[in-house]
Amino acid sequence: MRESVQAEVMMSFLVSEELSFRIPVELGYETCDPYAVRLTFHLPGDAPVTWTFGRELLIDGVGIACGEGDVRIEPVDPEMLGEVLIRLQVGGDQALFRTGAAPLVAFLDRTDRLVPLGQEGALADFDTHLDEALDRILAEEQSAG
Repeated sequence: MRESVQAEVMMSFLVSEELSFRIPVELGYETCDPYAVRLTFHLPGDAPVTWTFGRELLIDGVGIACGEGDVRIEPVDPEMLGEVLIRLQVGGDQALFRTGAAPLVAFLDRTDRLVPLGQEGALADFDTHLDEALDRILAEEQSAG
């Protein structure tokens, strides 16, 4: 059975040191892809943009700086669980978002109640769903290219 957890969080999109604006971000988690979380950003004037990355990266990033490559997450102040920075990068372009840690922790707690951390592999049909997701991604890339 496919189950999911959804939440909406307001994040600050940090355009520069002088300019930022708040945007709604949908957080999503599904048992058919138990290792991943989805963040869908609703930027004014643009189509929504979804980033999918490891749930464990988000868990770790609330407390310590982590991530390599396209997704990096870190607390604003490692001594205090207050706010979190999420840096997304594609090539030379990057976007920086700032949000409170509390809504992320609440969302992650709900995902953990659905699929406890470390128990993702126990989902019997994970391999089937992974194959379907990979096929869908490849098909989207081929149609876009």
